Amino acid sequence: MTSSSARRAYAGPPLFSFGFRPFFLLACAWPAATIPVWVGTYLGCPPFEGLLTRDWHVHEMIFGYLSAVMAGFLLTAVPNWTGRLPVMGAPLAGLAGLWLAGRLAMLLFPAEPLSAAVDVAFLFVFAAVVWREVLAGRNWKNLPVCGLVTLMALANLAVDLRPLSAELAAGGERLALGVAAVMIALIGGRVTPSFTRNWLAPRGETRLPAPASLFDTAVLVATAVAAAAWVAVPEARPVGALLVLAGVANLVRLARWRGHRTLAEPLVWVMHAGYGWMALSLAVLGASVLAPSHIARSAGIHALTAGAIGVMTLAMMTRATLGHTGRARHAGPWTTLIYVSANLAAALRVAAALAPEDAPILLSLASLAWSVAFAGFVLVYGPMLWGPRADAAPARPQAARA
Repeated sequence: MTSSSARRAYAGPPLFSFGFRPFFLLACAWPAATIPVWVGTYLGCPPFEGLLTRDWHVHEMIFGYLSAVMAGFLLTAVPNWTGRLPVMGAPLAGLAGLWLAGRLAMLLFPAEPLSAAVDVAFLFVFAAVVWREVLAGRNWKNLPVCGLVTLMALANLAVDLRPLSAELAAGGERLALGVAAVMIALIGGRVTPSFTRNWLAPRGETRLPAPASLFDTAVLVATAVAAAAWVAVPEARPVGALLVLAGVANLVRLARWRGHRTLAEPLVWVMHAGYGWMALSLAVLGASVLAPSHIARSAGIHALTAGAIGVMTLAMMTRATLGHTGRARHAGPWTTLIYVSANLAAALRVAAALAPEDAPILLSLASLAWSVAFAGFVLVYGPMLWGPRADAAPARPQAARA
């Protein structure tokens, strides 16, 4: 049975017919619900004062939100890469349940060893699934993706060992962020010029995104080296210089993809915006190492998390949902609002980090914009995710009994 025939034969709930469906829905519902609570906690507003911690916030935005998006994307992409049967039905529901169990465990019993075990189980199980599929399908090109997922699982384990070593946990946080940056450079660097080319060519554009070359490979290597150096020695000035150079190199790479010619289609330009946030985050993070008294490290961190991760993942989730549910790949006004809100949230959060004492008004506005973006995704795309394909054939009525 082929991947496509397996999906046609599936007769269970639509929500568990494709990896992107449950994980994209859960991924966006989680930050939409929790970020306003976190900001209220951070600002000491009743009744949220003391409810959540900084460690919980960092953990859930990386290992809660991002891990769910990774799962949804890869469980959908890997069958296409390998030609193997997709994970669907009960196994997919089990994976989603394991992710949800981790979220509840870390929210209700954050200091318990059993909660940490439940939390780290998801990424290790998911990494094993990805390794199995890629190796069985002899899809050697995507072995780096397997490695990045494994590093994310190890980073999760390091962070959950915080009671034993705060330094190890801090290194785990940096490792996860470094993996996210490299993954955006790797996968975003593939799909952004490809989707741009596919949109520009039918419109008669003769100047298309530059094809992949040794320059792109060099930028990827520079990004990986800078990220690895930052994970190892985050305060070293040479590391700051490496990060700035990697950021500038990624901006040059982005400029070669003709993003300014895609402004008529938000579904395309938003990917350029997400990649741009990643490049900017590396440069700002490097500048914070070189001039810590002038540029807050938090500005670079939030340019990467709220900006690069938030915008790029929303871009991928909206595009994949539209395409895989039988709808036209076009961003309507509500989807455009989601994109604008996500970019605004990132800009406000970075501005708050650069302002004195994290400017409460900027934090509140950033939280509002973030909630609009992710709650908007749930409202607009939720029915697509839990419902049947738009082009699904209607069920045939049974013949009337004689």
